[in-house]
Amino acid sequence: MAKASEKILTVGSNEGGADNHQKPVHKQTSAAAMMESFFACKWSARILSLIRDGVNCPGAITRGLNGLTTKVLNQCLRRLIGFGLLERVSYPEIPPRVEYKLIKLGERFVIILDAV
Repeated sequence: MAKASEKILTVGSNEGGADNHQKPVHKQTSAAAMMESFFACKWSARILSLIRDGVNCPGAITRGLNGLTTKVLNQCLRRLIGFGLLERVSYPEIPPRVEYKLIKLGERFVIILDAV
């Protein structure tokens, strides 16, 4: 339990309490930490490669990579979205459909991966 003397660092906090809309401050991930996390997952580069080649549905990605489980795929996709490499597009259909697409940073990142 937090002590009364401890304060949570927030953006836009007012000491007078007039503004109740406080947002917690999040540290931006450094490039080195992002790269360590990216390469810690053996599937990340291969998933990005498949998405670049047009395989953008989660089921098709899982079928395209032997040994990849749905759980690990979802973890990798969430991490790649958090890094700003992918975007998730969900369509309001029945049955629901989800696709993943590279954004500009992701496209540049895949080019760098190809060069390596």
